[in-house]
Amino acid sequence: MDQRTLTHWLLINRISGLGYGCFSKLAGSDGSPSQVVFSTSLELERSGLRKAGRDQLLEYQRSPDNHPLAEHIEQDQLWLEAEDHHLIPINSESYPPLLKNIPSPPLVLYCIGDPDYLLWPQLAMVGSRNPSPSGRELAQGFATSLAKSGLLVTSGLALGVDAAAHKGALAAGKPTIAVVGTGLDRVYPKKNHDLARNIAANGVIISEFPLGTPPRAQNFPRRNRIISGLSLGVLVVEAALKSGSLITAKYAMEQGREVFAIPGSIHNPMSKGCHSIIRQGAKLVETTAHILEDLGPLALQWGQIVLEQDSGGGSEKKIGVCADKLSEDQKNCLKQLDHTPSSVDQIVDRTGLPVYRVSGSLLDMELQGLLCSDGGRYWLA
Repeated sequence: MDQRTLTHWLLINRISGLGYGCFSKLAGSDGSPSQVVFSTSLELERSGLRKAGRDQLLEYQRSPDNHPLAEHIEQDQLWLEAEDHHLIPINSESYPPLLKNIPSPPLVLYCIGDPDYLLWPQLAMVGSRNPSPSGRELAQGFATSLAKSGLLVTSGLALGVDAAAHKGALAAGKPTIAVVGTGLDRVYPKKNHDLARNIAANGVIISEFPLGTPPRAQNFPRRNRIISGLSLGVLVVEAALKSGSLITAKYAMEQGREVFAIPGSIHNPMSKGCHSIIRQGAKLVETTAHILEDLGPLALQWGQIVLEQDSGGGSEKKIGVCADKLSEDQKNCLKQLDHTPSSVDQIVDRTGLPVYRVSGSLLDMELQGLLCSDGGRYWLA
């Protein structure tokens, strides 16, 4: 990315009220940030951008070097010069494809660590900030088992279940992803400073928020939609009825992701949230095998998943079909599908493949039980 384009992405992410909806109306088919930055006053107004944001962009057009945000952008650029600091815009090939398909994806992701992990098959794990001792142990144990099985554990770096999930993945010698609700120049909560440093060294920490953003309450639901949006599914370990974890589960359901919950005692208030979402359709799980049986086929596009039998203490078996048995066309088509039905024409547009190759690949994968179809539209089984 050249310096001018980087500057424009950093500016766009700091413009008041400029989200995906306005951006997509202004950027054109190639998703150009420069086209947004130099939009006319009329174009900005027609996009629905609020007056404060329009004024910021028009002022930048008049005097970029003296713009009120110029100093912040310069600080962002200095931050990005550090090793393992990255910015991934939404039009980058490194941007996670599952996240790009949610209703309001972040325009950029700030990253510390290895951004390639964002493309791995992920399971989000969330839960109470004040779990019971058994809940904390369950979170760490499930995370360790799931990480060994091939799923990357994603969570929110909060105290309690989040921290236990990250620690469980790291204990397995596997990477983990932390999605935070602040700028990446700070760690919240401070108690997790050492954990954050470990995640950055062995995984990746990401945020959509510019540097300097403090931990505001309204930021965390936005963070939660990213946690679920990155993942094939969400596992809720312990949660009260009024819990941020249930917001993540709600986002997951809206995004067409699988939702899992671990049941508990009817007398434990930290189980009531899990029981509530189970009644709403979340899948009750007692072992990691229950999760992997559902997510194994979804993870085929990244490779083979190993199912660990964690109740009997030993044997392993393979589930699903090994990805190397799929043709390149089939893999290409599979990467463009999720739980939302897509037409053949849509898949042709996404893959760039001829219609006869797409149709043949979809039919073969449907016969293998990987896809469902109805009325000429396909989705993951």
